[in-house]
Amino acid sequence: MQTRRLGRTGHFSSLVIFGAAAFYHDIRQEEADQALDLAASYGVNHIDIAPTYGFAEMRTGPWLEGRRDRFFLGCKTIMRDRPSAWAELHRSLLLLRTDHFDLYQLHAVTTLAELDAATGSGGALEALIEAREKGLTRWLGITGHGMQAPAVFIEALNRFDFDTVMFPIHPRLYADPDYRRDAERLLDLCRQRDVGVQIIKAITRGAWGSQPRKYNTWYQPYDTEARISQGVRFALSQPGVTAIPSAGAVPLLPMVLEAGKNFTPMSADEQAALVEASRDLTLMFE
Repeated sequence: MQTRRLGRTGHFSSLVIFGAAAFYHDIRQEEADQALDLAASYGVNHIDIAPTYGFAEMRTGPWLEGRRDRFFLGCKTIMRDRPSAWAELHRSLLLLRTDHFDLYQLHAVTTLAELDAATGSGGALEALIEAREKGLTRWLGITGHGMQAPAVFIEALNRFDFDTVMFPIHPRLYADPDYRRDAERLLDLCRQRDVGVQIIKAITRGAWGSQPRKYNTWYQPYDTEARISQGVRFALSQPGVTAIPSAGAVPLLPMVLEAGKNFTPMSADEQAALVEASRDLTLMFE
């Protein structure tokens, strides 16, 4: 699988990152090991994980322990105050059986109010900075979703020099002119500042609504090879994007890995057609 430089971190991440959100619901260690082995066989060299991902840390830790030097490890905290974030970081280190992260991120920052809490006096950002000073992580980032995410992250980068950002891009979101404007502004700012960009929800179709849930994802994903390939190609064709985490459902992992392995850039005309075709779909953020 191709790799791309994750901004100033200098790490060349595989186009598909292993998204440990796939382990949100109970999964046997053997099944988790098989999923991680499959990702590694495709050349995946970057793992995205968080304590809010259910069983993810518990199942990933035993597999990762003897392979830690082969993977860029990005973890997160959803806590907004310094003491809670500090405690959560150490719990994650313990569960993942490592003494450091490569990247530690403020997680799920979706509004300016949350950004204020995390970056203000006594906020979680202070814990991240201390962790970097003590060698518990090298790089700091911010993640989030929702229609305000790109605008919130522009403000975040104006307040602090984050090394990475993570937010959603898919054709339906780009059919919303305000979201697309802010996302493109954010991508441009990241290129100017050499900030690494990770894109989530690339294979999203929309909200589940009243439909029965076939997968454990909180959004409705596309689940055919052709559609998954389109979503992966669309996200990875945006300027400055490094990689996408794999879907939050183990059954979709093989198709996402194949799409990453076979990635080719999507033309502007192809992108425009996808955006137009998705315009009537229900937004994932209700």
